[in-house]
Amino acid sequence: ATRPFEARQVIMNQDQLKALVGKAALDYVTEGSVVGVGTGSTVDCFIDALATLAKPIAGAVSSSERSSARLRALGIAVLDSNQLQSVPVYIDGADEIDHAGHMIKGGGAALTREKIVADIARRFICIADESKLVRTLGRFALPVEVIPMATAQVARAFAALGGKAVLREGVLSDNGCKILDVHGLTIADPAAMEREINQWPGVVTVGIFARNKASVCLLGTPAGVKTLIF
Repeated sequence: ATRPFEARQVIMNQDQLKALVGKAALDYVTEGSVVGVGTGSTVDCFIDALATLAKPIAGAVSSSERSSARLRALGIAVLDSNQLQSVPVYIDGADEIDHAGHMIKGGGAALTREKIVADIARRFICIADESKLVRTLGRFALPVEVIPMATAQVARAFAALGGKAVLREGVLSDNGCKILDVHGLTIADPAAMEREINQWPGVVTVGIFARNKASVCLLGTPAGVKTLIF
């Protein structure tokens, strides 16, 4: 016999879960405000949902050329972050998020601009499917944006920590920099590791979001959207 809880389960694929949390994030958008918008396939779902709002927003500040193009195509104004002192919310996905709201981001190579927008936001709303929730960060390779001449030097520094840094071939960030993906790390203290790596010469930024961690995570599950507050 099927248990009652199982009977309520709806089988959804990953794309459907992304659409679910993208729509749920609209609850955090206020009329007439400027919204911080991240990058990635889950954020694409949020941008599409944003265009359906009956109440208009003043515009968006975007973390990538990709998201900016999608916003403009849907008639949403994209503003320069330098014109803004703060925004109420930043909506973005994560490659991993732990139970304290720390994240690994940068799978889409937009980590530096994502941190810039997150830093002017009063709240970071992470939207993700349940596969992204982990106990300890590090299963997903850690992206690091580096100045091209420093790639080998930074890779050696990670090797000393037990990590294997692999150059993401054929990829440049919107800032014209290289991306290293570091495998084999267990990130027990995300804040300390973020501070350390960000001091290395040649590192533009590391994809650990501890200083700019999530305030809320909207997690897509077969039972619906689960809200985690940090």
